[in-house]
Amino acid sequence: MELNLEEIEKQEGSPFVERFEEFFNTEQKKYIERIIESYPDERSVIVDFKILEKFDPILADELLDNPDPVMEAAHTAIQNIHIPTLTTEVFRPHVRFSNLPKDREISIRNIGAKHLNKMICVEGLMRQITGVLPKLKLATWKCKRCGNVYKIPQEKQKVTQPGICECHSRDFDLVEEKSTFEDYQKIEIQEPLEKLKGNEQAEYIRVFVGDDLVNKVSAGDKTKFVGILRLLPPEKDKKNVYGKYIDCVYLEETAKEFLDVDVTKEEEAQIRKLSTDPQIYEMLAQSIAPAIYGHDVVKESIALQLFGGVTKHLPNNQKIRGNAHILLIGDPGCGKSQLLQATNNIAPKSIYISGKTTSGVGLTASAVKDEFGEGGWTLKAGALVLASGGVCMADELDKMDPEDRSALHEAMEQGMISVAKAGIVTRFKADTSLLAAANPKFSRFDKFTPFFEQIDLPSSLISRFDLFFMIRDVLDKTQDQKISEHILKTHQSGEKLMQSQQKGTALNKEEREEIDKRTKPVIMDELFRKYVSFARQKCFPVLSEESLNTISDFYVGLRDQGRSQGTYTATARQLEGLVRLAEASARVRLSDIVEIEDANRAIRLVKKSLEETVVDPDTGRIDIDIVTSGITQAKQNAITTVLRIVKDEMATGIDMVPIEQVVAKGIEKGLDENKINAALEELEKKGEIYRPKHHFVKPTKKERGS
Repeated sequence: MELNLEEIEKQEGSPFVERFEEFFNTEQKKYIERIIESYPDERSVIVDFKILEKFDPILADELLDNPDPVMEAAHTAIQNIHIPTLTTEVFRPHVRFSNLPKDREISIRNIGAKHLNKMICVEGLMRQITGVLPKLKLATWKCKRCGNVYKIPQEKQKVTQPGICECHSRDFDLVEEKSTFEDYQKIEIQEPLEKLKGNEQAEYIRVFVGDDLVNKVSAGDKTKFVGILRLLPPEKDKKNVYGKYIDCVYLEETAKEFLDVDVTKEEEAQIRKLSTDPQIYEMLAQSIAPAIYGHDVVKESIALQLFGGVTKHLPNNQKIRGNAHILLIGDPGCGKSQLLQATNNIAPKSIYISGKTTSGVGLTASAVKDEFGEGGWTLKAGALVLASGGVCMADELDKMDPEDRSALHEAMEQGMISVAKAGIVTRFKADTSLLAAANPKFSRFDKFTPFFEQIDLPSSLISRFDLFFMIRDVLDKTQDQKISEHILKTHQSGEKLMQSQQKGTALNKEEREEIDKRTKPVIMDELFRKYVSFARQKCFPVLSEESLNTISDFYVGLRDQGRSQGTYTATARQLEGLVRLAEASARVRLSDIVEIEDANRAIRLVKKSLEETVVDPDTGRIDIDIVTSGITQAKQNAITTVLRIVKDEMATGIDMVPIEQVVAKGIEKGLDENKINAALEELEKKGEIYRPKHHFVKPTKKERGS
C-alpha cells in the first residue's frame, strides 16, 4: 500500500502511528534492517499477528476490525523510524500481516456481509489466475480547460476522478507519465476439495494481489490469503446486488497434498487398531460401494489406489510417480459409475468428471483470453490440476473427444501438464491418481473378439494405466440369483429405514442388523478418509530385500515366458506398477517396510488384470503388446509375413499380386486363411497396400531398387 503526502500528514497525529513506531523500533528493528539491505528487491515487512497482539492487544484487535486506518498508520510509522544503516533516499515498504487468529480463518462459503471491510484469512485452491496487469494506484488528473493538476489515490476497483475543477470544468485527462502504477493480478480461488463433504459444490471468491505478491502462486496451488473483504461494484442489471473480493495483504502457499485432514487421538487409535486386523484388506474392499455386489478384486485395487505408493524425488531432479491409475471397462449397468461415485465420497481429495461433458482444457489446464483476465491471458486449472495429490474420477472416458483425451498422456506419466500458448509457457503440477471408466465400442463385450479391439481408446493411453479390469455382465443363473437377492434386499432395507423415519416407528433388532448388513460399510466413509490421509502422511515404506526379490523374480519370469513364446509379457511400466501397489499395501498396515505379503498382493492384482485383458485369444498367452500397440504379437507377425509375401511377389516383376497367390504363400508359411485375410484388411487400413482391382493387391510404396 503506497500513500501520498496528504495521507501521511493526516496520519501523523494518530495514536496508532506512535504505537507502530514503538513496535518497529523494539520488536522488529533487526528484521527491518535486513529488509533495508535488500530493498527495493525485497519490499515487504511481514508482521506476525501474534507478536503484535502480545505487544498491544488493542492495536491488534483494531487491525482486524478496522484494518484500513490501522494499516495506513503502520505504513506511516515504518517511514518515520530511524535506521542508521538506511542508505536509500526513499524507504516505503509494504507492511503485511500473517498468522491471524483461528477465529479469523473463514471458509469461502461462510464469507458474508459481517466480514465486509474486516481482515480475514481464507484458504483456497487456485482455480484461475490472470497475467500481470498494470493497476492505477495514484492518478494524476489535468483539467482540460485551465490545466490544474489533481492527484487522487485509487483505492477502489473503479477509477476515481476529480468531481469538479476550480474553473467549474468537469473534463479531465489522465497524465499517465505522472501517475503511479502497480503490478496487479486477479485470482479466483475455490474451497479446497478435502474440505467438501460428499458431492458438495465448491464455492468461489476472487482475490486481488498487487506489487511483490504477483506471480507468487500458480493455478492449482493451495494457498492461504490474508486480506480485507471488499465490495465489487454491482453489475448494470443488478443495481443493489454487490459482488465481493479479497484485497490481499499477505499470502502463503500451503500443502498441495490432501494430508491436512484432522485426525483426533481417538481416531488415530481406531486407525492403528484397524491396520493390525488380518482382514483389513477385505474390510476396505467391502467398505467401497457396499450396495454393489461382488467386484472384490476391483474394490481392493481401488483401496490400494487411495493409499498410493511413495513418490520419489531423485538427486538429478527426476521424479518417480507414486500414484496408481486404474481403468474399468465394462458392460452398461454393471456398477462402474457407482464405484467411481463411491470412491469420490471416500477419497480425502477428489474430483468427479464425465467424459460427455468435459473438454481437454477442463480436464488439464489452459491459457485463454476472457473477461476475467481484463482482455489479457488467464491461466485456468482443470480437474487433474485441482485434484493434484488426490484422485480424479473420469467416467465415460470413451465418450471424450480424442483431442481432449490426448491431454491425459503427460499428466498420467509425468504428473505435470505443460501449457504453451501465445508466448505463455508454463507447467502445472498434476500429481493425480486417475480412476477411469469406459464402455465397449458396441455397448457390450463380445467374448469372441479380443478385449482391446472392443475399446475405443488409444493404446498409448491404455498403457499408462497400472491396472485395467473388465466388468462383464455374464449370463450365470447362480450369480444372477446372488446379485438379484443383494439388490432387492438393499432396496427393501432402504424402504424399511425410510418408512421408520417418516412414521416415527422403531425398527426391531433383526431389521436393524439386516439394514446395517446391506447398506452400512464395514469402515464408515469419514474414518476411511482419515485412515487414508493418516497413512499417506505417516508412512513411507521401503522395499525389503525379500519383497524386492519377489517382485524381481515375478517380473523376470514373466519376461522369460514371453521370450520363449516370442511375445512381450511385461514392460518396465508393469514393474513400476508392482512397486506402487506393494507400497500402498504396506501403507494400509501403517508399515515402514514393504514385506513379501505386500509384494504378493501386488503380483496377484497385476496377474488378475493381465489375465483378464491382455491374453491373446489365439494363443492363450499373456501379450502386453495388446496394450502398448493395440495388437497382439501373433497378429503383428502375421501382418509382417503377409506384407513380405506381397512385396516378394512384386519383386518378380508382376504389376499386382493376386490375393489367392498371397493366401497360398501364407499357408505355406503356417498361417491359416482367416489370419491372412485379416492381415490384408489391416494392411489396407494402415495404407500399406491397396486393391487396384478386384482380387488383387499392390503395395502403396515401391521397394528400393525396384
